[in-house]
Amino acid sequence: MAFIKRDRPSRPPGERGPEGRRPYQKKRVCRFCKNKGLTIDYKDAKALRPYITERGRIVPRRISGTCAKHQRVVCEAVKRARNLAIIPFTATSI
Repeated sequence: MAFIKRDRPSRPPGERGPEGRRPYQKKRVCRFCKNKGLTIDYKDAKALRPYITERGRIVPRRISGTCAKHQRVVCEAVKRARNLAIIPFTATSI
């Protein structure tokens, strides 16, 4: 059986290549390590919003870019804020 090469349209940027690897993406840096003045506080719901999805789940490290040490602190702050009803546990249905 012979190998037949087919003409395929070029892929738009951002799609995976033939090996299944993604194109190079800049490494995310922990914003708390970068800026030592930032603090993580469970009472500040506005600061915790980037670490919670629309559904109310905690965003993982690989997506948020925080280091392991600060991700643990963020998770603890989100859980405390949920228990004190500062942040909802789940999204409100319309």
